[in-house]
Amino acid sequence: MTLLYTSPRMLEHETGKHPERADRLRQVVRHLERTELDTRCLRPEWQPASATALLRCHTAEHIAALEKYAASGGGQVEADTVMSPASFDVARLAAGAGVDAVTRVLAGQARNALCLIRPPGHHALANAPMGFCLFNNIAIAARAALAAGLSRVLIVDWDVHHGNGTQDLFYDDPRVGFFSLHRWPFYPGTGDRNETGTGDGLGTTHNIPVTHGTPVKQIITQFTHELSDFAARLRPELVLLSAGFDAHRDDPVGDLGLETEDFIPLTETTLAIANQYAGGKLVSLLEGGYNPGVLAGCVAEHLTVLLKEEGVRS
Repeated sequence: MTLLYTSPRMLEHETGKHPERADRLRQVVRHLERTELDTRCLRPEWQPASATALLRCHTAEHIAALEKYAASGGGQVEADTVMSPASFDVARLAAGAGVDAVTRVLAGQARNALCLIRPPGHHALANAPMGFCLFNNIAIAARAALAAGLSRVLIVDWDVHHGNGTQDLFYDDPRVGFFSLHRWPFYPGTGDRNETGTGDGLGTTHNIPVTHGTPVKQIITQFTHELSDFAARLRPELVLLSAGFDAHRDDPVGDLGLETEDFIPLTETTLAIANQYAGGKLVSLLEGGYNPGVLAGCVAEHLTVLLKEEGVRS
């Protein structure tokens, strides 16, 4: 069975008419309820990320600045990112979902987990918010896995935007592989082929920049082959997924030509890697996807694949 994380509190991160708005998650949850996919999942309670968990990825100054900004009423905290009074607490809860999911999956309570959270995280830097993101949720989850004793973690990111914040945090860390497929050239301007890591982390970053108009079949084939080769070198003990769905052709912010059903083989490939190397241990965290109706359908397909795995392990 799959662990499913979501909470009405995620809607309290109020952003107005911003693309990253509460209706994204509201429509996803309603769709999962209508299709009864949610009833097939375990629904754990969890706590916000602790200061210790946040400090593994972010500076104390960054954390304090976000808390102060929310307490003062919120507003536009950077060029693309909006906060409301509740945003700091919601962002801590979102980051905490990933930490809790990693803890439970590593403990064998379930093979995989899906965290339907907001705000997203993969652009957030160690010392600054960026691109709708406050805390880097997936990086915080990865560092929690390392703190729990793992030595090899793979982060897969198929959001249409390159996860620059995640890449930066692990660029010199040989324990965490970062694999990203994304539109190129596009925001945030990072993620070229020649970005492969540095120092001890050289070779543990792998980017697939894809130009708009590339045939979808080619995109999926490239993702499958290159991820398989990358994972064979890393041999991860856990797979984390930045599951953005803004590569869908009808997304108003992204668009790489994908249809809803194209996220099925992407999920199957990522899950196959987790099965081959990590005993099926996979934690998926929601990133982008800004057409709420389309996003709901994509998440449902993604979750359906995750649910095909065998049930809770003893």
